[in-house]
Amino acid sequence: MDSTDLLNDLRSLLPGVPLEPAAAPDQQTIWVPSNSIVEVCRALRDRRGFTFLADITAVDWWPREPRFEVVYHLASAGHRLRVKTRVPETPALLPTVQSVWPGANWLEREVWDLFGIVFEGHNDLRRLLMPEDWEGHPLRKDFPVQIRLKPRSSEPLQVSEEEFRRNLEADKAARAREGR
Repeated sequence: MDSTDLLNDLRSLLPGVPLEPAAAPDQQTIWVPSNSIVEVCRALRDRRGFTFLADITAVDWWPREPRFEVVYHLASAGHRLRVKTRVPETPALLPTVQSVWPGANWLEREVWDLFGIVFEGHNDLRRLLMPEDWEGHPLRKDFPVQIRLKPRSSEPLQVSEEEFRRNLEADKAARAREGR
């Protein structure tokens, strides 16, 4: 089934949802309005057999508006589909698809953590990859680069060879006493 057949089928199932084909050289891709993402995903799962949500990711097109694209990679028996939706910078909100695919939990957390896109209705939206006290979202194109270190190819040995051997022997003795 090509994109046109898939779009026509979806349009008959969801007549009020404006769906568009998206140009992609590698697999079928469609554009879905962000407010309809859940109902389109549910129709794809229930009517078209896309039972596997392989990935959710995002793209930051800053300074363009809408700033973000959220991309869903779906799979069924022998078919793959990419579903894209546009999300503005303010507010960067998108409904969660956890009710369609419970495994979206972790994937949406990752997108929120790295891009700052909030998935409305998500039951556990908290940091996944970055530390809890991290400020900001590091995959946003306007995220400031904060670390400036001079490149180092080597560092001088901090201890002498004799000190290293003594430390090694002391460590071995301590492990032997602990029974490790």
